[in-house]
Amino acid sequence: MTFAIGDHDFLLHGKPFRILSGSIHYFRVHQDQWADRIRKARQMGLNTIETYVAWNAHAPREGEFDLSGNLDLGAFLDAVAAEGMYAIVRPGPYICAEWTNGGLPAWLFGDGAGVRQDEPRYMAHVDRYLQQLAPVLEPRQIDRGGPIILVQIENEYGAYGSEKSYLRKLVAINRRIGITVPLITVDQPVDDMLENGSLPELHRTGSFGSRSHERLDTLRRHQPTGPLMCSEFWDGWFDDWGSHHHLTSVDETAHSLDELLERGASVNIYMFHGGTNFGFTNGANDKGTYLPIVTSYDYDAPLDEAGNPTEKYWAMRDVISKYAPVGDEKPQAAPEPPSFTAPLRSVLPLWSVLDLLGDWTTHDDLPTLDSLGHYEGFALYRTTIDVAGPAILRIDEVRDRAQVFLEGDSIGVLARDHHDTAIPLPADAKGTLDLLVEDQGRVDYGPRIGEPKGLIGEASINGEPLRGWSVLPLDLSAIDRVSHALESAGAPSVIAGPAFAGATFDHPGSGDLYLDTSAWGKGVVWINGFCLGRYWSRGPQRTLYVPGPVLRETGNQLVVLELQAASGSDVSFVPAADLGHTEA
Repeated sequence: MTFAIGDHDFLLHGKPFRILSGSIHYFRVHQDQWADRIRKARQMGLNTIETYVAWNAHAPREGEFDLSGNLDLGAFLDAVAAEGMYAIVRPGPYICAEWTNGGLPAWLFGDGAGVRQDEPRYMAHVDRYLQQLAPVLEPRQIDRGGPIILVQIENEYGAYGSEKSYLRKLVAINRRIGITVPLITVDQPVDDMLENGSLPELHRTGSFGSRSHERLDTLRRHQPTGPLMCSEFWDGWFDDWGSHHHLTSVDETAHSLDELLERGASVNIYMFHGGTNFGFTNGANDKGTYLPIVTSYDYDAPLDEAGNPTEKYWAMRDVISKYAPVGDEKPQAAPEPPSFTAPLRSVLPLWSVLDLLGDWTTHDDLPTLDSLGHYEGFALYRTTIDVAGPAILRIDEVRDRAQVFLEGDSIGVLARDHHDTAIPLPADAKGTLDLLVEDQGRVDYGPRIGEPKGLIGEASINGEPLRGWSVLPLDLSAIDRVSHALESAGAPSVIAGPAFAGATFDHPGSGDLYLDTSAWGKGVVWINGFCLGRYWSRGPQRTLYVPGPVLRETGNQLVVLELQAASGSDVSFVPAADLGHTEA
């Protein structure tokens, strides 16, 4: 069992082989749905599945490494093999992927390690990370009877740096842990990126979604021998809050794929199935304005967020059938999810359950959340003030959104994407000042990767520094404590945030659901303890995908943390996703 890179082709067991791959990120898909998504890839004519490995998902704290449940990469690769398909693994360590912090653990930045470079502390962490992956990857390579045929070094490194010693050390670590399959790099088909992001001994591939002939010509100049491959064929795009839902032309995408395959190139379709940024895993971009990414990672992919074939699926299947057998087996359409409502039966102000959500720490000056070891979600900053006359509260920098309260009354919001740093307080302001701070997603691309979250720098009122802070990082990992408290809470007349509200509902059918969030303001939803992710009336996304495996036939427990206000007191489920308007 061998896989190699020949003078003209990939060679599977010594014979020419064209890679027809599709991206599925195991960490964005419920584990009980992996097999279904992989099978539908094979039914479209693909022979390979590609996945990133999200380091920070496996290692949320230094010293931890989780390969269980939805992070069981070995089980995912075994599911690929069970479908008779091959695998491409991209362990980074940096992945971008519109995933929080580009996959790099937030704790990595605490000791000043120089990321994505040949820096001793960083390389020691990377070495340990890849050693932890070795028991999963090494025995699942094709020459050991497994599905893995390629492993990628770094990710579009030419767009970030050019340090060859860093790439060589990554290669050395991968070989040392037992990776024997060919190693590749990927960069956009731009001369300096292709030159900076690879090494002569690594096989270069490209990332693009259009003008296939032109981009392959550029790639060929930098990879004069061996097979051409687009290892990220962009068939869609991602959305950010406040923008529109991105769609790409089915016909143009199919045409570009046809051009690519006509040239004899191999391909990895990014994404074949995008999935969902469950929990607090979405990334963000900041090129002057901070843009957090939405919960859905549908990506306008051939297989939609719920795993249903789209028009693009069938168009791409037709193109692939011109160059490879696709077989007669086709995926069946899933039944339409039911539409129904359930009442929100109880509500608790956030202020009444703070003792359930963690422990306070005290500080003279503002701490970052990272300095407290709190790497996602929310924290409450509290101090007391006593001001005569008009007052202006100023924070050097907010990352990423702070709701301001005086004696529990809402004053307003300081928002990073609006570049807010100051807000007026009532005249003669006195009492408890609270700032509820939300990390809306860590930047995943560019120089702002790794920046700490929370309130940054100094806080002042009318130019006088504010001292004496108490900070409560909200531990939302055990939302069951709040769910239990909601069982004895009163029924809501209105839902004025920040507040938790609860509902219980039976599933009138089976399979997936779509939760309608259009009547709610901004917040987070859990069902049976599983965090579906964030919602926001800013849009474009108006529904949250609920995977069928997290649901029960009866007695499903829903908890919502509403930060602003809800215009109704019902939970509504609808028969189709609403990912928002598409006007640019």
